[in-house]
Amino acid sequence: MTNLTPSGFLSVGGASLEYKWLAPQAADAPTIVMLHEGLGSVGLWSDFPEKLQQATGAGVFAYSRAGYGQSSPVALPRPLDYMQREALDILPKVLDAIPFRRGLLLGHSDGASIAAIYAGAHQDHRLQGIALIAPHFIVEDISVTSIAAIKTVYETTDLKTKLSRWHKDVDNAFYGWNGAWLDPKFRDWDISEYLAYIRIPVLVVQGENDQYGTLRQAEIVQAECYCPVDLEIISDAGHSPHREAPRVTLDAIGQFAKAALRDDRGLQGRAA
Repeated sequence: MTNLTPSGFLSVGGASLEYKWLAPQAADAPTIVMLHEGLGSVGLWSDFPEKLQQATGAGVFAYSRAGYGQSSPVALPRPLDYMQREALDILPKVLDAIPFRRGLLLGHSDGASIAAIYAGAHQDHRLQGIALIAPHFIVEDISVTSIAAIKTVYETTDLKTKLSRWHKDVDNAFYGWNGAWLDPKFRDWDISEYLAYIRIPVLVVQGENDQYGTLRQAEIVQAECYCPVDLEIISDAGHSPHREAPRVTLDAIGQFAKAALRDDRGLQGRAA
């Protein structure tokens, strides 16, 4: 287990992964591990990790997966089961390398899917809940349409320049994600089988106007899970509720964390 500095790099699976570590307010408090979206990184979480740490008192660990942010690049094209590989092969090594004794996984989009796969595939006694922001369990038409549209935007506007602020190899980040989702074979991608094996509480935060997925994704997790599932639908948000409706999103996650981790003395009760 690594003694973490506030920021730095972890060597995991042959890759160098950048991270941010916000220490807990109490030594025995749990840890929330943040898993970013398909074009995300540590930096693109903005100040949400700090708000989450202040609201809960938990330690917060965010990292950029290989191919994103300042982490090592990946070989392209990505395999179409790249999210399964992250959940089954890489995330366990990350959790073992950091001070993760108990806590939550908090994922957004691709990161939420990775969190769900991990929770279904690993009966990890340290894990006490998962919070999923705009998760994907199947591929919908709206997902493919929007991802095809953003490819055009990336190649014809200044989006690439904007994203290069957050990714040292922006083409590696963008095409690794975009290319996989637009591969015709990816239409068969389906991770719903993992949901029936989750044995811890689940929170789903879904924007009603999500341009990458419909409420069908939330319906799947409710239908397939045998564990408690809380659902927060945010009417004035799209794919990124933590940016578009941060107060509501933070309050939902804070209340979920309080319930899932209620035996932890270092955890505060409410988002402030």
